[in-house]
Amino acid sequence: MAESAALLPWLVIRQDDNGNRYRVGRYATRAEAQKIVDSLDDRSHKQLYWVERMGQSPG
Repeated sequence: MAESAALLPWLVIRQDDNGNRYRVGRYATRAEAQKIVDSLDDRSHKQLYWVERMGQSPG
C-alpha cells in the first residue's frame, strides 16, 4: 500500500450536499487530479470536489 501511495499520491475528494466526503480517485500528478475535478465541476450540482495529497488533512 505504501508503494501505491507513493505512485498515486493525489486524491480527488467529493463532498455531497449533506457533508459526506468520498474519495473519487487517486492520481499520479496534481494536474491530472485537477483535470478530473474540473470535468466533474462542469457537470455536477450540490457537490464540491477538490484535490488533496495523501496524508494531508483538508484545511
